[in-house]
Amino acid sequence: MNPARRPLIAGNWKMNAGGADGCELAAGVSAVAGDYPEVDVLVGPPATALAAVSHQLKEAGDLVAVAAQNMHHEAKGAFTGEVSADMLKVAGASWVILGHSERRHIFGEDDAFIAKKMEAAFSAGLVPILCVGETLEQREAGETLSVVKAQVDASLAELAANAGVGVIAYEPVWAIGTGKVAKPEDAQEVHAAIRAQLAESSDELAQSTRILYGGSVKANNAEGLLSQEDIDGALVGGDSLKVESFGKIIEVAGKLAKQQQSE
Repeated sequence: MNPARRPLIAGNWKMNAGGADGCELAAGVSAVAGDYPEVDVLVGPPATALAAVSHQLKEAGDLVAVAAQNMHHEAKGAFTGEVSADMLKVAGASWVILGHSERRHIFGEDDAFIAKKMEAAFSAGLVPILCVGETLEQREAGETLSVVKAQVDASLAELAANAGVGVIAYEPVWAIGTGKVAKPEDAQEVHAAIRAQLAESSDELAQSTRILYGGSVKANNAEGLLSQEDIDGALVGGDSLKVESFGKIIEVAGKLAKQQQSE
């Protein structure tokens, strides 16, 4: 982590904790977050729990932000089953996760479609987390950096127009939900490449954009990852569904931030 950028620990609940269990989980995360004010924390519940979780967190003191897991780029219309940015804001979300590998690979979303969502999110005042990453086949073919560059490029104009607002999450597809994790130095290499790409647009964009790592982040590997210069936090999947494990990742980020502040 770099002390110039506040660490961000984000939890993507995916298709889990969509009811009362989501409120209970959110309350537990809020209790932990209160002990680490130097860390930004957010949770991403499913759409059915957005309003309830947002209310729960507001009652607990607004220590944790709420992200939606997806959205449509259109403001309204005949799009059965879809949700717009304004609908998410009404439900209490202030962030939105876009381009997650599961959206790309299961639901066929391409870079151009995701770029439209990025534009709509910024326009509506939602903070987007743009997810990028390569498959195992692409990694083994030595295509990691070119794949990630193309994914960032598709939304670069929107990121540049909103410097310091949007967040990027590097999530190697082969590491998501598999228990495999990129070595800290390998993850740092990709993060550094993304930051260099942003610097081609402007130094402000490069230095102000937080870049998270996602892909089987757990308490026992968080310190190695978060200690890297260009890794500003984590997008956590499975371990965000348990207060104890997610709380330990927040704790690691908090301790590292305090160490940097004292140096």
